[in-house]
Amino acid sequence: MFVYLPSIATFRQDYIATRLENAQIAVLALEEAPNNMVSPALEQRLLNQSGVIAIIVRREDKSLVLGFDVMPAEVNGTYDLRNPSLGTLIMDAFDTLEAGGNRVVRIVGDPMLPGTRMLEITMDEMGLYRALANYSNNVLVLSVLISLFTGILVYLALHWMLVRPMRRVKDRIVAFRRKPEAVPKRSRESRRPDEIGLVERELGRMQDELRQNLNQKTHLAALGEAVAKINHDLRNILATAQLASDALQRVDHPGVQKVSRRLMTAVSRAVALCESTIRHGKAEDILPEKAWVPLKALVEDVGQSLGLMDNEEFAFEIKVDDEFKVYADTEQLHRVLLNLCRNAFEVQGNTGRIEVSAMEDAAHTVHIRIKDHGPGIPEHVRPSLFKAFSSARAGGTGLGLATARDIVLAHGGQIGLEETGADGTTFMVCLPGEEVEG
Repeated sequence: MFVYLPSIATFRQDYIATRLENAQIAVLALEEAPNNMVSPALEQRLLNQSGVIAIIVRREDKSLVLGFDVMPAEVNGTYDLRNPSLGTLIMDAFDTLEAGGNRVVRIVGDPMLPGTRMLEITMDEMGLYRALANYSNNVLVLSVLISLFTGILVYLALHWMLVRPMRRVKDRIVAFRRKPEAVPKRSRESRRPDEIGLVERELGRMQDELRQNLNQKTHLAALGEAVAKINHDLRNILATAQLASDALQRVDHPGVQKVSRRLMTAVSRAVALCESTIRHGKAEDILPEKAWVPLKALVEDVGQSLGLMDNEEFAFEIKVDDEFKVYADTEQLHRVLLNLCRNAFEVQGNTGRIEVSAMEDAAHTVHIRIKDHGPGIPEHVRPSLFKAFSSARAGGTGLGLATARDIVLAHGGQIGLEETGADGTTFMVCLPGEEVEG
C-alpha cells in the first residue's frame, strides 16, 4: 500500500496529462482551418484521436471549442490538475475506481500553447477506469510475487540463521539428557558473535563440565563403596590393636607407659576416623561436640603425631599461651590442624619451620594461624584450593583441605588462605566463641 497509493495517483495524472496534450494538438489543427472551422467528420476524428468528448481552449481574445454539438449538458465531476496535492490525487483516483467508469468528468489543466489562459476537456471515465483497474491488478500480482519471493528469502534466512542452530542446540540437549555420560562426536565450535553462538558455546562447555562431574561422582561412588568395606575390616584390625595397647598400659615401665598412651590415642582416633568416614558415606552431617579445649596441648599433640616435637632439624614453634582455650570439637579440630601442619611439613621437607599462633578478637572469635616457610602455592591452584581431589602436590589426594573446610564450616567458622609467596604460606582458621542463649 505504501507503494500502491502514490503510484496509482501518478498513473491517473499521467493518463489525463496525455489527453490534455492530445487535446492541445487537436486545437492546433482547428486554428489552421479557415475561420477556425472544420468539417464535422474531421472534428470527430480529432476528438476520437485525443480520447475526449469535447475541448475548450480560452485565449486572450477568443475561445476555441471542439465537440460543441456533442458536449453533455452536465458532468458528474470537475477536477483541477493545475496545482494538485498528492492527497487530492490519491482521493481522485479512488473516486474513479469507485465510480466504475460510469461518469463524464470535466478536467482543467495547464495549457502549453502560448497565449492560452485555460484548457479544459470533457471525457468519459470508462477508459481511465479500465486503465486504473488493469494497473491495480498488475500491481497486486507484482506485490504477491515480490511478497512470495521475499517470504521465501526470509524463511530461508531464518531457517539458516535461527532454526538450524536452535535445532542443533535441541538435539544436543536431548542427546545429553538420554546419555549424559556419553562423549559426543566433536563438532566444530560455533564462531557466531551473536547470542545464539554464545548459547552454543556455553552449552558445550556446560555439558563438558557436567559430564566430568558425573564421571567423577560415579568414580567417587565406587570409591566410597570400597572405602566402606575397607573401613569395616580396618575397624576389626584396630580393635585388635586397641586390645594390645591396653595390655601395654598394664606394663609397669615409664617408657612403655608413655608410648602406650600415645599409641592408645592414635588407635582411638583411627577408630573414630573410620566411623566418621562411614557416616560421611551415608551423607549424614557430622555435628561437632564442642567443648573448651586447651589449644596449646592440642597443637603439641599434632606435633607429636607428625614427629615434629622431637625433630631437631625441623622447627615447630607454638606461640600459644598455656591457658588459651578454644570452643570446638577436640577430635575434629585435631584433624584440621593435623592436615594443615602435615601439608606445611611436606612442602618444606625435613628442614624448615612451622609457626602456630592464635589470638582472640573483641567479638570472642579465635584466629589460628599456621605459617610455613615453603615455596608458596602456585597461582593457578588457589581458586580450587579447598576442593576435593585438587591437590597442588604430586601424589596428593586433595582431601585434607577439603575435609578441614567442612569441619570448620560445621563449627560456624571460616578457613582461608591468608597469604602466600616465596617466603611461605599462612592459613587462617577462625572459630567463634561459645554461643550464649538470649
